[in-house]
Amino acid sequence: MSRAATDAATGAVTDAAAERIELEIGGMTCAACAQRVERRLNKLEGVTASVNYATEKATVHAGAGANAGTGAGAGASPSTGTGPITGTGAGGATRLDRDATVAELIAAVEKSGYSAQEPAPPSEDSSGAGAGERELARLRRRLLVSAALAVPVALLAMVPALQFPWWNWVSLALSLPVVLWAGWPFHRAAALNARAGSATMDTLISLGTLAALLWSVYAMVFGQAGDPQLRHEFVFFAEPPWLSDAAHAGGAANIYFEVATAVTVFLLLGRYFEKRSKSRAGQALRSLLNMGAKEVAVLREGAEVRIPVSELTVGDEFIVRPGEKIATDGTVTAGASAVDMSMLTGESVPVDVAEGDSVTGATVNTSGRLRVRATRVGSETQLAQMAALVEQAQSGKAQVQRLADRVSGIFVPIVLGIALITLGVWLLVGPSAEFAFTASVAVLIIACPCALGLATPTALLVGTGRGAQLGILIRGPEVLETARGIDTVVLDKTGTVTTGAMELVAMHSARTWGDAGVGAGAGAGAGAEAGGDVELLRLAGALESASEHPIGRAVTNAARESLGSTSGALPEVQDFQSHQGFGISGTVAGREALVGRRELLRQRGIAVPGEVEEMLAEAESRGATPVLVAQEGVFAGVLIISDAVKDTSAEAVARFAAMGLSTVLLTGDNAGAARRVAAEVGIEEFIAEALPQDKVAAVARLQEQGRKVAMVGDGVNDAAALAQADLGIAMGTGTDAAIDAAGITVLRGDLRSVADSIALSRRTLRVIRSNLFWAFGYNTAAIPLAALGLLNPMLAGAAMVFSSLSVVGNSLRLRGFKGV
Repeated sequence: MSRAATDAATGAVTDAAAERIELEIGGMTCAACAQRVERRLNKLEGVTASVNYATEKATVHAGAGANAGTGAGAGASPSTGTGPITGTGAGGATRLDRDATVAELIAAVEKSGYSAQEPAPPSEDSSGAGAGERELARLRRRLLVSAALAVPVALLAMVPALQFPWWNWVSLALSLPVVLWAGWPFHRAAALNARAGSATMDTLISLGTLAALLWSVYAMVFGQAGDPQLRHEFVFFAEPPWLSDAAHAGGAANIYFEVATAVTVFLLLGRYFEKRSKSRAGQALRSLLNMGAKEVAVLREGAEVRIPVSELTVGDEFIVRPGEKIATDGTVTAGASAVDMSMLTGESVPVDVAEGDSVTGATVNTSGRLRVRATRVGSETQLAQMAALVEQAQSGKAQVQRLADRVSGIFVPIVLGIALITLGVWLLVGPSAEFAFTASVAVLIIACPCALGLATPTALLVGTGRGAQLGILIRGPEVLETARGIDTVVLDKTGTVTTGAMELVAMHSARTWGDAGVGAGAGAGAGAEAGGDVELLRLAGALESASEHPIGRAVTNAARESLGSTSGALPEVQDFQSHQGFGISGTVAGREALVGRRELLRQRGIAVPGEVEEMLAEAESRGATPVLVAQEGVFAGVLIISDAVKDTSAEAVARFAAMGLSTVLLTGDNAGAARRVAAEVGIEEFIAEALPQDKVAAVARLQEQGRKVAMVGDGVNDAAALAQADLGIAMGTGTDAAIDAAGITVLRGDLRSVADSIALSRRTLRVIRSNLFWAFGYNTAAIPLAALGLLNPMLAGAAMVFSSLSVVGNSLRLRGFKGV
């Protein structure tokens, strides 16, 4: 899986003539905006561009036709354009040419009405996160202020008993900041769209709210609506205007403040939840980078000096004490220890390292003191490369777009056309110009998607709220729509299907073999009942209590639990010694004891029976770790340590099958461990010994086969694969990097909740779809009434309230979701 997997994961197969450039795009408010920028960029000669609305980035491949000065020169880096130029031919790619290309791309984006810039290199203290938080805070402030002002406006308009003298002027004062200040993002987007010669839902929102406000002001200043004693009667249908004397009033006795403010608040609510979800897009990269050590004890002239990791250079030697993170990739020059590599490989068993072995930055030294020489620093480290994998996977073109944006492409132009036709027809045949304008404004108001603004956020709020009760966190509507098409679930092993913690699963004492032969050993709990197993567990547990190794802790914990002993009840250990990479020895209750690998016993001349060798090979083939015990120079028994399968994993796999989902096990562990776990939980297909890039490649291959893949994992090593998958699902018991790279997080660490999360996502999406249907249905059904002049302001308000209530009620049905 090495070379092909790496190529698939890193995109090594690229067009050497094309230069990859990334741009951050600002000002996009919907998927239609992304499409507009993409079309503009693709019109440039030699440019192939993809704009991702979710990440607000454009990935551009500028070929020979672009203003990059490409020609016969050689040596330019196809990814950055900054590599050394070794050729001498004319037209070789230079930094100047690349800068010109970037400037041309930015200019094209700005002509579309949006902003663009090259992204800053990711770093721990990058300001990108702060800028996103500030933008989200501004949007939250607009939402809260507008909601506080809009509620009394709506109550005054809809409840005649509350209409005190001058209430209409109070409504005007409250509505102005809501429509003009809080609704400014919509008006700005509409202006940008108009400048580009196009219209989106922002155009409809802006026109509708501004028309409602301006006409209301006109009616109050020049019409009868400014009467301090004005009363709004709650009626559904007005008398046909061409039969009523009120027709000649031209609608100048009506005000629309509650409509303008309600639309603004509801749409801001939807925009806020959308922005909050998108603001987390870059956190996976920051989490990966934050996994590394911040400071390092580097050796300078024989003395230890603590410096920031960023100042470390290749060739520096540094010290890593027990419990510390290794600062960067390097080679051990002195010392021995066990290193927790789970963040890189997912392997739960720490790896023993000694002089000459390679170590990876951000992994944890669990026991001994190490001296390491740095071999790679900064962007060259394994951690930085993993971060690059996550970024690459996230920068792909999103296949999912907002349902409302899809419909708006047709809906908005039609509504604008109907409003213009209404105005023209009534100008020709209507009783007055005021009436014609009133009817056309009514079309815009009733078509303005108030319920549409609630359709997604209310279903998302109820669905995610119910999910939180079940221990499931769902990021946003894109995740829900993606979950609908999932047909394959890829499961990481360690920490996802298994517990991720080492446990004593079986033991075999020499006395037991002598009585019953190989294979008669029992599990830890039952084995403690036999005299030989009791002594074996007591001996090993006491000796391992002096060790810091995770396997030693598993043995000691099992001894204390199975024997009902406190830490002080185990025998004292004397003359304790740790043997580099082989095991430990010491004196327990006056008797010499050894615990470790078979090599340690062989070094001491202790014979291991042939049948034991067979059992050890069988245990290792199943992914278990055997630990041999000897006492007074005589073989005493074997302890089997393994990462146990979660009790609920088999049931979860059965639920996946019942939902029509195929399951694949993907792990960094060896094939024996993968085969054992897969067989135990009922998975037929598995992929073993997969490094992070191999996991990305495996997911990509499944996608190339036409599958829609959900990746479930919990470690940093899973983050890139989670981002690559159509749907990433992180176990909440795992790392922040995995959680940030995923669309769904299962807090309880129970694999059954993954099945529930997919089912809940599908159910929530169905509710959103039905909400959108009714939201558009109510509005479009009332458009003919508005065009005919039969729609008065109260009917518009009532229709909006009714459609909004139906949307909310439909969303509340999600509270009854029980799981699968």
